[in-house]
Amino acid sequence: MPEQALGSVPRHVAIVMDGNGRWAKKRHMPRFVGHKQGVDTVLKTVRACADRGIEYLTVFAFSSENWKRPHEEVSGLMELMLVAASKYLGRLAEDGVRIRIIGDRSHLSDKLRGAWNEAESRTRHNNRITLSVAFNYGGRWDIVQACRQAIRDGVPEHELDEARLGRYMALNYAPDPDLFIRTGGEVRISNFLLWQTAYAELFFTPCLWPEFDATELDAALTAYARRDRRFGMVKDAQSDGAQH
Repeated sequence: MPEQALGSVPRHVAIVMDGNGRWAKKRHMPRFVGHKQGVDTVLKTVRACADRGIEYLTVFAFSSENWKRPHEEVSGLMELMLVAASKYLGRLAEDGVRIRIIGDRSHLSDKLRGAWNEAESRTRHNNRITLSVAFNYGGRWDIVQACRQAIRDGVPEHELDEARLGRYMALNYAPDPDLFIRTGGEVRISNFLLWQTAYAELFFTPCLWPEFDATELDAALTAYARRDRRFGMVKDAQSDGAQH
């Protein structure tokens, strides 16, 4: 790991894994092959993050907008999730990875929900790193579902503040992401963790997700270590005004 990144390792890294389809297209392969390769990259990235002392890794696997993709691709992604759960669960469990799934499960198959329940149950006592997989997830959905839960619980209006609402968010068990990485060259958040990334450091790379490796991760961590995080506060009394 580069020397610059050693002094400030983020507790929580969030990644938009973009570029699977383009990776496959460049090789004249079906898009599904790119998604399959992308799953292998997730496994390598989990280990790389754990080796560097990162406690939480959250990856964007399937957004609530991805249902608009071709039916064949969506069906393939659902099947890939099932295959990945059976193929990699044992390996992740042995590596001390705790698995959490965030997103709307209501419209997914019983088989897929069952696989996720097993993954979460089997790894619930692991504590080396927590891997959160955002599937059928959207940042706006997350905020709305949190508000609905608070209303159902009868939280009085005067008691509903950021801290209270935060307890209902999908990632309420984790600190907010410190570092937000997006691969594939696009420079946008795409409705991912809107609430939680309010003060995350953003890092965009043209690297397609299947090509993301330890070197790319270290580049992001090095950039993060060089950032001056102030969370809206002035750096010192000589500052001209509040900076964000």
